[in-house]
Amino acid sequence: MTSPDSGVGTPADLPDYAPIPRSALGPALNDQGYYVGRVERNLYWVTDGTYQSAFLTTRDGVVLFDAPPTIGGNLRRAVDEIAAANGVTNTVTHLVYSHHHDANHSPDNIYIYFPGHDTLMFIDVVNAGWVPIYNTNLSEDVPGYMAAPAIALSYPWTHFISGHLGRLATREDVAVHQQYIADIEASAQEALASVNPVPYFMKYGENAWAGVKGYLDEVTERTAAPVIAKYTGVLAAADIEIFTRTTSFAIMQSLRLDRGPSAPVHP
Repeated sequence: MTSPDSGVGTPADLPDYAPIPRSALGPALNDQGYYVGRVERNLYWVTDGTYQSAFLTTRDGVVLFDAPPTIGGNLRRAVDEIAAANGVTNTVTHLVYSHHHDANHSPDNIYIYFPGHDTLMFIDVVNAGWVPIYNTNLSEDVPGYMAAPAIALSYPWTHFISGHLGRLATREDVAVHQQYIADIEASAQEALASVNPVPYFMKYGENAWAGVKGYLDEVTERTAAPVIAKYTGVLAAADIEIFTRTTSFAIMQSLRLDRGPSAPVHP
């Protein structure tokens, strides 16, 4: 039942999803709604369960890596907590901003490498234990997004700060994400090769865009279905079909447009 003025459905109207694998979840948050933990030595990470940040404590000041607004004032509290425990200043002297949040994941997205701390920080590509959300994590540069895990794995590291959700990632997490994307790519190539567009255009005649929709929807569905089945229970939210479907659509379109040609070539 829906409230007449709110337009918001009751919980009974909301869909059910597969249980979240316990391995996808991070440590419990404190009473203030954050968790701060040591990565290695004087490198720490902070999460509110959805976003992540990191910082280094030194005698001369704190170097902060990203400042997500959802963590907000809790980031200041986390820095204060750790600085007090370590007997060093809590003054933030530097901010390293990973990216402006537009593409692979954006053109300026940087690999932040901590060789002395066995850690790589790379934001908004891999979600530790989870599928990407809509359209390859809302990325603009799809080929770059697809290639990024191999670059990340080329660095020697044990700990991976991914920018989202509640735990640090591992090399295995990055490899599983990489395989998920590779499976979508292979499935998209198969679907593009097997789905015949002609019946859709014959059905809709002059309505060319209806033909395009019917064809691309079928390709997307055939791409996503086996991947959703394979990763449900492996990656959290794999069964939220719109995530894998929109990522499948983005990758399928990239195969058509970035690696071309986008359609059969007229003789």
